[in-house]
Amino acid sequence: METTRHFVATVYVVHDGQTALHEHDKLDMWLPPGGHIDRDELPHVAARREVREELGLDPELIAPQGDLDSATAESIPQPQHFLLEDINVHDGEVGHQHIDFIFYGAVDSRAIDPADGEAPAEAWEWFSATDLEAASDRLANDVVEIGKRAIEAVENR
Repeated sequence: METTRHFVATVYVVHDGQTALHEHDKLDMWLPPGGHIDRDELPHVAARREVREELGLDPELIAPQGDLDSATAESIPQPQHFLLEDINVHDGEVGHQHIDFIFYGAVDSRAIDPADGEAPAEAWEWFSATDLEAASDRLANDVVEIGKRAIEAVENR
């Protein structure tokens, strides 16, 4: 079986010491906002777009940016993590994977107002670091760990 791979961008959005997650219908997991990177998009641009679409919020990405600019190259905001995620596994073979550019983002509100066709506002929950630990039976280990790191990074910026 040939493995297909898609590039995606995810943002652990933080406000007042908590991060927003929802139960993803197709993947049956609790996840932060994120989605596929369009062919003509840069990862950090896709990350911000996904948050605007899914939450109706405009995140400030907490992302280091290099200083190596030239006439032919430009430094862009760097994700905090890169993950290779198995999405489709059949009989022990991986059919589809996501290469995930994971960012941390700060927002100035919890007033979720998703675009049409997105999960409704009431589908989202805000989790503190303690809440993430307490919900570890229903959250993937990486979601708990990255969520805690995002909260800490945004709170300490």
